[in-house]
Amino acid sequence: MKVIYILAIILFALSKTYAQEPADALRYSWLTQNGTARNQAIGGAGASLGGEFSSLFINPAGLGFYKTNEFVITPGFAIKNFKSSYLNDPSSRNDNNFILGASGFLFSTSSPEKKVKSFTFAMGANRIADFNKHIYYKGLNNSSSYSEKYLEELINNNVTDPNQAATNFPFGSSLAFNTLVIDTLLAPDGSVAGYKSLANPSYGLLQENTINTSGGITDISFGGGINLQEKLYFGATLSFPFLNYNRDAHYKESDASGNPNNNFNYFEANETLNTKGIGISSRLGVIYKPVRDIRLGFSFQTPTAYELTDRYSAEVITDLEGYGGPGIKSQHSKDLNNGQLLESKYNLITPLKAIVSLSYILHGVENVQDQRGFITADIEYVNYKGAAFKSADKTDNAAKDYYSSLNSVMNNLYRNAFNMRLGGELKFNTYMFRLGGAYYGNPYKNENANLYKISGGLGYRNKGIFIDVTYVYTFNKDIHYPYLLQDKPNIPAYINGKAGNIVATIGFKI
Repeated sequence: MKVIYILAIILFALSKTYAQEPADALRYSWLTQNGTARNQAIGGAGASLGGEFSSLFINPAGLGFYKTNEFVITPGFAIKNFKSSYLNDPSSRNDNNFILGASGFLFSTSSPEKKVKSFTFAMGANRIADFNKHIYYKGLNNSSSYSEKYLEELINNNVTDPNQAATNFPFGSSLAFNTLVIDTLLAPDGSVAGYKSLANPSYGLLQENTINTSGGITDISFGGGINLQEKLYFGATLSFPFLNYNRDAHYKESDASGNPNNNFNYFEANETLNTKGIGISSRLGVIYKPVRDIRLGFSFQTPTAYELTDRYSAEVITDLEGYGGPGIKSQHSKDLNNGQLLESKYNLITPLKAIVSLSYILHGVENVQDQRGFITADIEYVNYKGAAFKSADKTDNAAKDYYSSLNSVMNNLYRNAFNMRLGGELKFNTYMFRLGGAYYGNPYKNENANLYKISGGLGYRNKGIFIDVTYVYTFNKDIHYPYLLQDKPNIPAYINGKAGNIVATIGFKI
């Protein structure tokens, strides 16, 4: 892991004008399957099932099973809890919000006498990522300080002139230097010999980090599927994911010694980030029925190419018990950047995905009303190592170098992974009972993180109207580093997230 930390520090040294980091790529790539209430009830599986509106977002070949028009809407409500542990000190936060799942229209034409039995066109929206989180963790640290990353920024950039330290890093160490939590070390002749931090870990530092995020990714997709002789089904989708991410982070270090005369009471580092943009990707799929009751499916999703814009600001606030003058000192990045936020435009390529799927239909006759249910399973491959940042300005060599270094860090942090989804449905005339589960594999090379879903739901279908209700329980493990240092152990916060989603789909055959 030491190599990874060194690479991360190099990035920090280069990032005077860039706010992107490896976690951004993973945030927009480690996504779960969200669809209609029916699809979520069976664990999000169904790439070989067909005849479900969620096929638009999983395997568009499934659209070829339709022979009627349909409208669906899927509102949902999420109740979340995040438990964190940092330096063996537990904390927790709660959150809840509304979500709109897979919703939209599909239009189908059928020609029973022709080789192409039917063609279906669909358009819809689906919330594929929800960034609404409130995370808090704290702990007593005797080995390092967040402020040391500012020291490393000055050292890695060979800054010997205090005037450069005060102005050249408006989103990092200049803020710390001007509020004196970072100060000069003087040689006997009065010249600058280096820099020091007034936040001394040997005193004991109470470290607190509060991270509030909001926003999400909404996928707007257009797709079509065809039915060849009730045996082979093909489909394609063009998708435009709209991304909006907001982060408001507040980090604080306080002197735990109780000594009022050691020139340090506390310092705060506050950050705001807004990321907006749009992407484009496509899905291609096929479903084959070798025998009446068996369906085999394959779906391929191209990497998503995003055009994104970050708007970032930072602030440092210090109380140094009178050191450098009485009162609290503060400086905002706008003070050093002509009143402007840091704005950077860049491209992000998120991983490709491929799904293989198998479904067994209970009494798999062509008349859906006479079927008795199904069991379906998906295995999905995700190429996390394929995620990459690129400069939006092809002539900006500094940006190219930064993103190349960033991609090298991600290549050392992440690995490819497999996800598995399994579900089934039993049908009793107009009523249906469903169960499902899903496992999303660890995307990290050297850390442990995973996500599980357990779900169940009920459905009603009669006279062209259907109503589905589902409860999805999600629990996952992840990590978060409050800061990374080059020459000291880096300690993560361990985060356990739990969420209960109540989802309903209302649909009409038209």
